[in-house]
Amino acid sequence: MTYIITKALAPIFLILLLGFWAGKARLVDNKNVAILNIFLMDFSLPAALFLATVQTSWTGIYRQLPEIAILTLAMWIAYGFVYWMCVKVWKKSMADAAVLALTVALPNYAALGLPILNGVFGEGTGTSLNVAVAIATGAVMITPVCLMLLERAKAAESGGTDSGFSLLLKLIYLSFKKPIVFGPLAGVLGSAILGAFHAKLPELAIIAIRPLGIAALASALFLTGVILSARKLKLNTAVVVSALIKNLIQPFIAWGVVILFGIDPVVGRAGILLIALSAGFFGVVFGNRYGVQSPDAESTLLVSTGAFVVTIPLFIMLTAHMVHP
Repeated sequence: MTYIITKALAPIFLILLLGFWAGKARLVDNKNVAILNIFLMDFSLPAALFLATVQTSWTGIYRQLPEIAILTLAMWIAYGFVYWMCVKVWKKSMADAAVLALTVALPNYAALGLPILNGVFGEGTGTSLNVAVAIATGAVMITPVCLMLLERAKAAESGGTDSGFSLLLKLIYLSFKKPIVFGPLAGVLGSAILGAFHAKLPELAIIAIRPLGIAALASALFLTGVILSARKLKLNTAVVVSALIKNLIQPFIAWGVVILFGIDPVVGRAGILLIALSAGFFGVVFGNRYGVQSPDAESTLLVSTGAFVVTIPLFIMLTAHMVHP
């Protein structure tokens, strides 16, 4: 078990540290990372999400509906609660609250999902589909919420006059124009169309797009390291509570969903372990894209990733009886 966790975390910490060192050593301007951000959020990551979904059959996606339900409810509940705490208790701005809430609610599916599930269930057991669906679910079901709040905050700062239903429609339109949201949606649509004609995405298209998608994980981790190099770790109530919600409470929320809806134990365990992954880096990256610096989100990302070494073995052991009574 120790080897599985170490193997999963080693590349993550290595690339994060390389980005952190590059920023500290001034090899990269850690206060102006717009070019890296655009490459990641508008090109590399959308390509990875598109390939992950378009290569999955529509039937396969449909069979993952219970997993989607587990992930969506656990993410929505965590996001709503953390956002409420940010605004009502910690008195944060809308944009800062949106970033911290996403950091807590959206697990690090891309980096940790496959190594952990392969280690628990074994390779060749459909874990790649589990992770692909998780990534797509996160991109479609929770990131637009954060993007809409960031767009609304940006509009308010610029003196926007839209309000009510018209503002909501505008924010939805702007959010779904983002490649990070449109990419996986296009993949799902493409999967449905290809399935209807019993066809597959041309191999040449896959070969052409794949290198861009492969760069997504390393780019995201490196960029996060660069961003963090310009910040200082600050422990406070918001950071500690956020990390506890992410690493302990959110997985139990997912477990409650499994019990409430009587979801198959194997699917349920996969969903719980995916939610039990550490905080993802999307919140920090999105915030940087909108000029929002959230020290609490950055500190939560670091604390959650460190605590993950302890909490993921806990949930692996607690859920073992679900498939091995």
